[in-house]
Amino acid sequence: MTEYQHVDGTETVLRDGTIKLHGPEGFEGMRKAGRLAAEILDALAPMVQPGVTTAQLDDAVREMTLDAGAVPATLGYRGYTHSCCISLNHVVCHGIPSSKIIKEGDILNIDVTPLLDGWHGDTSRMYVAGEASIKAKRLIDVTYECLMIGVDMARPGIRLGDISAAIQKHAESHRYGVVREFCGHGLGRLFHDSPEVVHAGRAGTGPELKPGMFFTIEPMINLGKPGVKMLNDGWTAVTRDKSLTAQFEHSIGITETGREIFTESPKGLHKPPYGV
Repeated sequence: MTEYQHVDGTETVLRDGTIKLHGPEGFEGMRKAGRLAAEILDALAPMVQPGVTTAQLDDAVREMTLDAGAVPATLGYRGYTHSCCISLNHVVCHGIPSSKIIKEGDILNIDVTPLLDGWHGDTSRMYVAGEASIKAKRLIDVTYECLMIGVDMARPGIRLGDISAAIQKHAESHRYGVVREFCGHGLGRLFHDSPEVVHAGRAGTGPELKPGMFFTIEPMINLGKPGVKMLNDGWTAVTRDKSLTAQFEHSIGITETGREIFTESPKGLHKPPYGV
């Protein structure tokens, strides 16, 4: 049986397997952290160009986060030494910023999590350097559709498996592969908490959504088969068949009547092209 725990913004919260149910203070904290995360991704849009290195983008994320009075939650997390994750082309997630130069036609996911006043704003978005291929653009579009199908379904009374099944059905209708090895997660005062939010599954299963739940939805969709493998650095996950992959992520909170997106773009830059 799923256990739920009511918490507020002043309480010390530990990962104990329960699903946290937050009150008004939690929603306010997540709004601020989520908006900062979205503003950072908005500001990166004109920076993603051929010839730029992923390290330069990481430096920009760190500077913007610190200037806003927050800290990058990834910096020092389990030994990670960067302020965001940047995943190019066939990198599924957790790509490490480096001196690698972005090339014309590259697609990339940038995943940021500023920690502001004790709350985590976790979001990611796809970017295109220059002009992408038609198949890359379509993959990005469908992946964004998968995200929003899941977000739009989120409301009290449904189960997480309903979201998983809907995302899987939409991706596979386009003959894309849905990554199983990585998933969304609860968050708030903790970076990663219960529940796990998988993006492929059976409707009617999993925890029931209740007001006050905070979690991410972040489908990773492959142009080819769903299989992934880890590189020797212990972080980077890539597609086994070297096919392109895409991901979008929102942090949301379940309200009495539906859901609130904490990480919506203030400038309406939800997916490329961003018009910059």
